[in-house]
Amino acid sequence: MSVTENNDNISVTPWLEGELRLAGMLDKRMIALLMAVDESGSINQAAKQVGLSYKGAWQMIERANNLAPKVLIATSTGGSKGGGTSLTAAGQSLLKLFTRLELQHRQFLQQLNQSLADDPDVMLLLKRQVIKTSARNQLFGKITAIHPGAVNAEVFVTLKGGEQVVVSMSLPSLSELDFSVGGDAILLINAPDIVVVGDNDEHYLLSARNRLAGTVIRVQHDGVDSEIIIQLPGGETIAATVTQVSADALALKSGSKVCAVFKTNAPVLGVMPIR
Repeated sequence: MSVTENNDNISVTPWLEGELRLAGMLDKRMIALLMAVDESGSINQAAKQVGLSYKGAWQMIERANNLAPKVLIATSTGGSKGGGTSLTAAGQSLLKLFTRLELQHRQFLQQLNQSLADDPDVMLLLKRQVIKTSARNQLFGKITAIHPGAVNAEVFVTLKGGEQVVVSMSLPSLSELDFSVGGDAILLINAPDIVVVGDNDEHYLLSARNRLAGTVIRVQHDGVDSEIIIQLPGGETIAATVTQVSADALALKSGSKVCAVFKTNAPVLGVMPIR
């Protein structure tokens, strides 16, 4: 959602959209055809203006005429394409009605979108839905601590289930993105950067700082690699890509208890803007 200001007018980019449709078939396309007929006086020309075939335009008009209590379009004899065509008084009234309803419909949607924009919890949810990235994993959390060092900083992000992820980043990046404790953050992690450790391997010492315990809910093989989908205690899922040989060696299957392990430099950390 973005809010732009132009002089005294403020427009809100819609999260909620909807199409006005009357009686299940009178929609913007049908109204556009009627308007084109009214302007051109020709069904052939009107069809071209709205991107319909001549036959398709006639079928829409015939259906509208049959369903309406009064004929909407009157056609006089003429050339091979139907001669002169014009809207009847009923057709003109329908155009005026639809125009008035469309204005009220836009105003209604604008009010709803404004109410969404004014609700921070709803906006946080909606913003998360529209994030597009090539990273397989997207985890959301809150920044709970920041520990600056001489060159890099460590940012601690707590997920909804209470799990903590440590992210290492440069001090210039920390300053540029203006991270702050309590802020909402998104973690982007590529599936190949995650190592899957079996439940029986917890006695091994690993250099990777991040260990997220969870349960395998799905294993997908492609003949060479395997994608392991792990559900975390908070309900989020995280995907890891391992070789099929490794997946077989770990005997990974639905219900297996594992840990998703990755280094602090694996995640890309982003902030969630207020607007």
